[in-house]
Amino acid sequence: MILLRSHIGSALRASRIAQGRTLRDVAKSARVSLGYLSEVERGQKEASSELLNSICNALQISLGEVLLIVSAQVRTHEAPTLTVVDDAA
Repeated sequence: MILLRSHIGSALRASRIAQGRTLRDVAKSARVSLGYLSEVERGQKEASSELLNSICNALQISLGEVLLIVSAQVRTHEAPTLTVVDDAA
């Protein structure tokens, strides 16, 4: 099963780590608790659109960029649909 919150959290964490920033720093900039941001990054909490936007602003990335990353991850995890073709027909 694909959980969007897991992919969103993973994308946010990857961005934060790439910037060399701490969880505490981003939480402070986004005006959310450190614990809540940690839960969002681990995919344990589903952030509201307002909170997600605030975290993206703190990371200086667009929400669209995060959604593109998540979209690509979801596509790779989706099971392909196979169609059986009967050559005898």
